[in-house]
Amino acid sequence: MTGAQAAARAVIFDMDGVLIDSGAHHRDAWRLLLGDIGITPPPDYWRLTIGRPAEDAVPLLLGRRVDRTEAAALAQRKRDLYTQLAVRGTRAIPGVSAFVETLARQKVPRAVATSAGRREAESLLTEIGVRRCFDVVVTAEDVRWGKPNPEVYLKAAAGLAIPSKACLVFEDSLVGVHAARNCGMRVIGLTTSHTGRELLGAGAERAIADFEGFAWPV
Repeated sequence: MTGAQAAARAVIFDMDGVLIDSGAHHRDAWRLLLGDIGITPPPDYWRLTIGRPAEDAVPLLLGRRVDRTEAAALAQRKRDLYTQLAVRGTRAIPGVSAFVETLARQKVPRAVATSAGRREAESLLTEIGVRRCFDVVVTAEDVRWGKPNPEVYLKAAAGLAIPSKACLVFEDSLVGVHAARNCGMRVIGLTTSHTGRELLGAGAERAIADFEGFAWPV
């Protein structure tokens, strides 16, 4: 283990695709939204949304400039569709609940840094039984800039009172990996949205499929 790896003293999790296996619900919500406004989703449309706040994804999906009011309205419609679809049930990424519980027992500082909204994050984290394990949850409402800007991760580290370089991040999106690396954090990628090669190319130090058998310290 290198000195840099040994220095990790806190863990920050993205939510969708890292704590929660919610990709299918998000894909369906975006597809339904685009259909409602008469747009056929472009090839690989899902990749344009990964890791980004919904407001930032809207102009990418529409292929044009979108003013803030329209982007906010469409983003909220997408979130409402997601909420409706989520009644199918939310599943945790395999092994993550046990890993988070282990961190809590060992008193390792823990935070969530997500591009999702506050209401959505609180609901989903509670549903999979891990909300009580996090004192710090930073959401889209808490930041001005979305990933790959590092603001959400900087705020999470500040909330934990841990230096950025002492934080280990779990991310599934390329923009999320960039966001964490942009403030000097280590990253382990989850291959729920991208391949291991893509995550490593973005700056992750390793890639894993899930948390089964995963242990701390890393």
